[in-house]
Amino acid sequence: MIKLHHLRFSRSTRIIWLLEELGLQYEMEEHHRHPETNRSQEDLFAVHPLGKAPTVEIDGHVMVESGAIIEYIIETRGEGELAPTSNADRAPYLEWLQFAEGTLAMPILLTLLGPRFGGLGDILGGFVGGEVTKLLDYIDAHLEGREFLVGDTLTGADINLEYLLELSNLVGLLDERPNAKAYLERLMNRDAYKKAIEIGGPLVDLPG
Repeated sequence: MIKLHHLRFSRSTRIIWLLEELGLQYEMEEHHRHPETNRSQEDLFAVHPLGKAPTVEIDGHVMVESGAIIEYIIETRGEGELAPTSNADRAPYLEWLQFAEGTLAMPILLTLLGPRFGGLGDILGGFVGGEVTKLLDYIDAHLEGREFLVGDTLTGADINLEYLLELSNLVGLLDERPNAKAYLERLMNRDAYKKAIEIGGPLVDLPG
């Protein structure tokens, strides 16, 4: 049995979505952020010393890192689902799977969190803004004429990327990027995504 440690308003909702897409049985323990710091609390640090979400107990290992979790679950339990359907798609699949957290996450999160901490300043703000523009334009261009990131079906790469596009959309960053916005809407309209939100709550909790 897979046990998912789910932190409300976090990346770990994507793992609920993954498990629902695959129709796998799993146990879920819900954790909550500290009301003052908005960070993980001691109950999640008791599971893994980094207190990260998602954290998954699987095959005798306590595992963190979204991309690794997604790849491992698809590899060991996916029976071909959510994986690239051809050898030619394997390299771009891995590239997009890692792109979400390895390249896109930091500038997007800095953009969203900056105002909470007094702004990023002119130099850092200019650099981060330039990165966000470049990366979101890259995604939008890639999705021209495509339904999914790789091949003709949903893969783990789509599941990993959705969270960051949803964050981007909430602050208007997809308004002028129609391909990325339509892609996000398609993902959010999937039954398994909707089930994940019912089970784990929304991915983000941004002040209005």
